[in-house]
Amino acid sequence: MRSFASSGAFIVGPAIGGSLILVTSVEITLWLNALFFLISAILLLFLPEKENIEKDTIPTLTMDQVMRDFTIVKKFMINNKYISFVYFGFIMIMIFSFAMDAQEVVFTQQVVGLSEFEYSLLISITGIGSVAGAFLLSVFSNKVSLRYMITIGLIMTTIGYIIYAFSWSFTSIVVGFVVLGFFNVYLNAGIMTFYQNNVPVDIMGRVTSIYDLIQSVIQVIFILVIGLAADLVSLRLTIVTLALIMFLSSIIFSIIVLKPNKKSYFREDDNDKGDLNLEAK
Repeated sequence: MRSFASSGAFIVGPAIGGSLILVTSVEITLWLNALFFLISAILLLFLPEKENIEKDTIPTLTMDQVMRDFTIVKKFMINNKYISFVYFGFIMIMIFSFAMDAQEVVFTQQVVGLSEFEYSLLISITGIGSVAGAFLLSVFSNKVSLRYMITIGLIMTTIGYIIYAFSWSFTSIVVGFVVLGFFNVYLNAGIMTFYQNNVPVDIMGRVTSIYDLIQSVIQVIFILVIGLAADLVSLRLTIVTLALIMFLSSIIFSIIVLKPNKKSYFREDDNDKGDLNLEAK
């Protein structure tokens, strides 16, 4: 459900935005977007209080406390190398998709030659693919192995980017976007389940924060480098190179995930992660 919400919003949101631009204007769409952000913030005020938090037990935010958090996460990563490798490997592969997405508007309109109307329609159609993928996943999720959910989702999402990179018309680029939108749901659901099954609840927030920090730093640097590369060489060549490297990386990643001796990491039974467990895995 969380994967459906995150990946669905990532694709369906721009699809709705594109439709609104077609029927209204850019200004009205931006105002509506800001309004819905405000409504979302207000709705958060109505969340029920389910936790009994003793404020006196919450440590003061100091540099020593931050360093202790880093030490705990570092210990977990060292003792759980395979788990850390899989999640960090996923983040690094997806950096390529973020870099391509950053050049998406320029690539589709200036290289492929789509009009603004065709681009808005393209995003809307991609949203349909994402919704279809989420619906099928909700129906057949219990019948698909977690490992295959991750590997098939990653490889097919990458193939969608390859089709997009080599696109020459509206039809071809639609095919690529529908494929990546459809299988992106499977990939995110698989990775999120793997992460929740293997990272103890006690440190999950700290592990997530540090990984997000690493991802953000690498993402900013990588996108700047790709933007510079696109100015030095053709944008088509840059996107094609990124897509092919991403595909090669996804193949290597999938081989590692599908290793028979690592099957236990992708279990799907209920696990007791209430206690902090930093022991080696």
